[in-house]
Amino acid sequence: MNEISLADFHLTMQVLDNFDAGVVILDENYNVCAWNTFMQSYSGISSVQIMGKSLFDIVPDLPKSWLQNKIQSTFKLRMRSFSAWEDRPWVFRFLNFCPISGSSDIMYQNMTLTPLRSLSGEYKHICLTITDVTDIAKNKNHLHESNKQLTYLSITDRLTQLYNRGHWENCLADAFEFCNQTQTPATLVMFDIDHFKRVNDTYGHVAGDGVIKVIADVLRRTKRQSDIAGRYGGEEFGIILPGTSAELAGYFTERLRNRIEKETVFDDQRGIVRVTISLGVCEWNPQLTDYKSWLEKSDLALYESKKKGRNTTTIINCDNCYSDSKGEFILAQTDKNMATK
Repeated sequence: MNEISLADFHLTMQVLDNFDAGVVILDENYNVCAWNTFMQSYSGISSVQIMGKSLFDIVPDLPKSWLQNKIQSTFKLRMRSFSAWEDRPWVFRFLNFCPISGSSDIMYQNMTLTPLRSLSGEYKHICLTITDVTDIAKNKNHLHESNKQLTYLSITDRLTQLYNRGHWENCLADAFEFCNQTQTPATLVMFDIDHFKRVNDTYGHVAGDGVIKVIADVLRRTKRQSDIAGRYGGEEFGIILPGTSAELAGYFTERLRNRIEKETVFDDQRGIVRVTISLGVCEWNPQLTDYKSWLEKSDLALYESKKKGRNTTTIINCDNCYSDSKGEFILAQTDKNMATK
């Protein structure tokens, strides 16, 4: 009988040692009763060093409190439990060796905890099975990052890194619906670059793109994190200011206008390009029928700014009444006969 039991144990240990997974058997006091070849290879700890000793005394970097709670819960419920890499990337801090690149990284792991019943029916041991899922995890993470990048590209204007027109209009529609439902204020600002055709005609489209990028950068630095900015088309931009009245938006537009007025774009061959902007402001109002009518009102205010001489902010209400704030017009130009926009 003893010979049969010994032979069975020998066969069992051969099976465990040839698993392409880590196998650890613990007793109720966390003492190691089995530690297969997988665990020895990745931990650098031999079975002689760890057998009969507490797992937590020998193995560093274990999430001790979490793992002890997990083991105790499994004993109590007498059912298998699991730990997935998505929730906890690793339990044992093993390096994963990549044969292709030669680099190493932490091994992503799934763990299964299985309570073991003795011949007497008692549950006094538990088996931890550690599975290497690094390839699966990396592929999934790569797919996630790729999808994230594709999403970013699909909603971002390539030149300015602001939202593109399609996504920004969706944001505007959402903001309009939110205002309708909550009756909270929000203000829409539209602006474009004064005499932008002059820049392209005089300095070329590369310089024109440089101007647009600089203005987008100033806009990013001036707006709040909650404000939603986008390139509406060509040299026109839009900003949604949630929770903001038209009066408060006026402070924002003047700050933005002044900063852009002082900004310069240097062209190596032709010197300095300096531009100004004209802005139109419209606060949300229940009289607006949809987001497009909100956009139309802001555009009306923008074109009113153009009529007044540019480099100014015009605020419009739903009765088409205007107010404005105008600064000094200082568009730098080298040719008085250049065409205006």
